[in-house]
Amino acid sequence: MVVDKSPIVVRRYKEQHYSTLFNLSTGFFARVEESGYNEPFWSWHGPELLDISITNWCDRGCTFCYRKSHKSGQHMSLEDYEVVMRQASKMHVLQVALGGGNPNQHPLFGELLRLTREEYGIVPNYTTNGRGLTDDVLKATQAYCGAVAVSAYFPYEETRRSIDALISGGIKTNIHFILSSQSIGTAISWLESPPSFLDRISAIIFLNYKPIGRRPSHKLLLKNSDRVERFFRLATEKKYKFRIGFDACTVTGIARFTNTPPVCYDGCDAGRFSMFVSEDMRMYPCSFMAEASYKGIPIVADNMQYSWRNSELFSMVRSRLALNKCNGCSSANLCLGGCPVFHEINLCSNQQSSTGHS
Repeated sequence: MVVDKSPIVVRRYKEQHYSTLFNLSTGFFARVEESGYNEPFWSWHGPELLDISITNWCDRGCTFCYRKSHKSGQHMSLEDYEVVMRQASKMHVLQVALGGGNPNQHPLFGELLRLTREEYGIVPNYTTNGRGLTDDVLKATQAYCGAVAVSAYFPYEETRRSIDALISGGIKTNIHFILSSQSIGTAISWLESPPSFLDRISAIIFLNYKPIGRRPSHKLLLKNSDRVERFFRLATEKKYKFRIGFDACTVTGIARFTNTPPVCYDGCDAGRFSMFVSEDMRMYPCSFMAEASYKGIPIVADNMQYSWRNSELFSMVRSRLALNKCNGCSSANLCLGGCPVFHEINLCSNQQSSTGHS
């Protein structure tokens, strides 16, 4: 397969009256609508980002693991991965986010990275728990990846060592921090007085805790903390050496507690611009649906785009996001009502609606 070597990928979608711009080197991405048209609600051609669990192997056994990963976890085969990549390329996927389990401990991890970038022209990124960052993994990461996110685990010594290893290898490094009623105190203390190991990272991304997986607990829901507003104010009103980002699952908190400009909002992309593929070759709008009561669609050689466009599962999620449940809330068109699957994680003040936050 011949891949365009230009760092800038520009694609025009005439039927939906917009174009995308993506810088393979920096990760800059933008959708540009034609004059007189709005940004599309979802991309007909397929996802722009593909979230792939290449393994469910992990030796940490964390209580909060939403995939219930373990030391007998299944690895995705190289053949299956190529089935996904061939279809991803046809759907104009720009980036893949490799996860697990701990993806970099997949036995063929370096080859998966090489295939993604060199054979299919797609930028791979991954999230690691910090273990298994061998010299070979670091070399392959530096050669092929856009960025790596290190999951933050108490007491954070392993997190620090992983950050040092990645940055020493010339790799763009972020932190993923799971926000819960239990961890929000640490998040606030890091923002009030950032520890020195944050000085070298590119960004810290805060992820809203979901009560799903190995040992789910509704007590850990972020809304159970009385410090939520304090956190969001610190995260959005103070300047730091590193950038701060949020997953789309925190969008109702941004709408409720901050003065963030509308252009910065990121509503849920599940089934609209992103898709999840599990290690057992099933597709879902969102990775968190894999451990809930949703049946993923089995992947075969040529069904991913058809399922993206036409399946009941993907259509259901898009319909939930398009439906205004927010009783006139002025931010509804920005946050899309929050999470369409786990309504209990939404940080809304309007309790009359499962997703509203007026």
